[in-house]
Amino acid sequence: MGPLRGVKVLEMAGIGPGPFCAMLLADLGATVIRVERPDGPPGDRRDVVMRGRRSLALDLKNPKAVEAVLRLAEQSDVLIEGFRPGVMERLGLGPEAVRGRNPRLVYGRMTGWGQDGPMAKLAGHDINYIALTGALHAMGRAGEPPAPPLNLVGDYGGGGMLLAMGIMAALVERATSGEGQVVDAAMVDGAALLMAPIFGMKARGRWGAKRGANFLDGAASFYDSYECACGGFVAVGAIEPQFFAEMLARMGLDPARFDDRMSPARWAEHKAILAEAFRARTRDEWAAVFADSDGCVAPILSMEEAPAHPHNAARGTFVEWDGAVQPAPAPRFSRTPAEMGAPPALKGEHSREVLAEFGFAPDEIEALAPAAPAR
Repeated sequence: MGPLRGVKVLEMAGIGPGPFCAMLLADLGATVIRVERPDGPPGDRRDVVMRGRRSLALDLKNPKAVEAVLRLAEQSDVLIEGFRPGVMERLGLGPEAVRGRNPRLVYGRMTGWGQDGPMAKLAGHDINYIALTGALHAMGRAGEPPAPPLNLVGDYGGGGMLLAMGIMAALVERATSGEGQVVDAAMVDGAALLMAPIFGMKARGRWGAKRGANFLDGAASFYDSYECACGGFVAVGAIEPQFFAEMLARMGLDPARFDDRMSPARWAEHKAILAEAFRARTRDEWAAVFADSDGCVAPILSMEEAPAHPHNAARGTFVEWDGAVQPAPAPRFSRTPAEMGAPPALKGEHSREVLAEFGFAPDEIEALAPAAPAR
């Protein structure tokens, strides 16, 4: 019963940010149909990002299958695709063709480089997109190569999350205009957008060009990770003076040793003091010291440990479903809570069901999705 209940979404199967966007919409209550090619891997119940929707397998080389997608689109609110520019047009499923059948449809396009520009049709991955925005250059230690932040910045934060926001904005606008529109979400644009605060600090002279020399990139003593006696680590984010003072008090350190703490010239000296102090106890001992504190020190947990942390457990931040531990839907809504939908579907698992639901005749269903032979 999430806030998107009643919204019907067609997801043209892809990888990375497109499926992540579809998962977000499904978590928020949308009915999502994933249109997949019949060949290839059969699907996996543990593929967390595929949760919450049904699978329809169609061979889009078949004109009848293309027509079937157009008929599905006539009854849908949103279509999501993540192919290179021009692919959907060549299939006969570009925005003009689809919205010609349903002008109210919101057509969400997810690409790395965008629908236009000199690099639009080139291949790429998260690391390439964030490389061109200044984001990757800013990440990592001084004197070391830039450190890839998994593929969270381009694919998911700057990609799938951006597309989901764009789609929902277009749905809100449709309520006034009665018209759908095309949403061009490019990972290069999204990654650049995520850098807005850093560009703002740069413009004000508060962020330098060198990597690992700024107060949020691991250079400052009060914003970094430190190794503990057990080999584990803690994360320190005691930026404000009152939080830094609380951290020192909990650690039993003399504040006089940290005078002029905002000066980059003193950071290396201050980090050496903190590093020595943190190595005196285990990670879990420090976690206990700071458990009820504003000192802004937290244990760095593994993916295996994170779900069991008392705060995460109390909020239900993670759930286990069919043996797969995974993040729960977010954000939280007071009146229309997001919910876990169906587990990840196997490829084509719902083909006949979906086609019948959308009004296809039995002979059409048999032609598009023949029944599996009896065993």
